[in-house]
Amino acid sequence: MNEHRHLEHSGSGLVAAAQTSFREAGEQWTDMRADVFEALAQCDRPASAYDLAERVSTARGKRVAPNSVYRILDLFVKTNLARRVESANAYIVNSHPGCRHDCIFLICDSCGEATHIDDDRLTGSLIQAANAAGFADIRPVVELRGICAECS
Repeated sequence: MNEHRHLEHSGSGLVAAAQTSFREAGEQWTDMRADVFEALAQCDRPASAYDLAERVSTARGKRVAPNSVYRILDLFVKTNLARRVESANAYIVNSHPGCRHDCIFLICDSCGEATHIDDDRLTGSLIQAANAAGFADIRPVVELRGICAECS
């Protein structure tokens, strides 16, 4: 497999990398955006906007609307801080926000875990095929569903 190499961040290093990447994209790192990012970063499985709204509401001590969280998550996806797992309508933090590439997700139908792998040859071939068909601004979404090694 043609593996893409990048620096993985975690903990406070992940938050710092996300802040830097977000600001470089011309966006402001507000308290609400920070709370949503930290809630997402704490999840070990893809999380829905409703899950995150509940976590942020608990942390803030007041209700946060899922619609507000959706808008922030859309911005995080646009600026490469998070990835959307399309088939689950859920989100996962991008542990390497300064690195742009297309992801392939392996999603366990039993436990819900989403494993991220890279294969630039595969996504590159998809982009080339889409370009040949006249499409522009391609964002490959590759998700494979099955049972992970832990559950099988």
